[in-house]
Amino acid sequence: MKLHELRPTEGATHAKKRVGRGTGSGIGKTSAKGHKGQKARSGSKKNGFEGGQMPLARRLPKRGFYNHFAKEYTIINISDLNGLEDNTTVTAELLKDLGIISKIEKDGLKVLGNGELQKKLTVKAAKFSKSAEEAIRNAGGNVEVL
Repeated sequence: MKLHELRPTEGATHAKKRVGRGTGSGIGKTSAKGHKGQKARSGSKKNGFEGGQMPLARRLPKRGFYNHFAKEYTIINISDLNGLEDNTTVTAELLKDLGIISKIEKDGLKVLGNGELQKKLTVKAAKFSKSAEEAIRNAGGNVEVL
């Protein structure tokens, strides 16, 4: 299959309705807009204007905010590292290659201390929780902050 051979699936697209092409077409004369009125005029905008009443979108309160400066980390628990061999150097790239994490977020890897660690590992990450750092050191491993 080549790029120029691609076609939409049968029934996925519809022909554009050509209105105002004579009475024999069934959609001539008023072009399916009915008789007169605001919606029959050209340039009519039906966009949430409520006739001067305060629009619904402005009546409802705004809630919350989005923090543009929030850090985005890929999060992993120390219990997920038990499947690795002893004396392994753990990095985000290694975890992604092994399929333990699916994506490396823009600010890197953060290791959390949920679970128990039975392996001696060197873990390289952008951030560690205190409990994770403690658990890795207690298991005989090393912690490196990138």
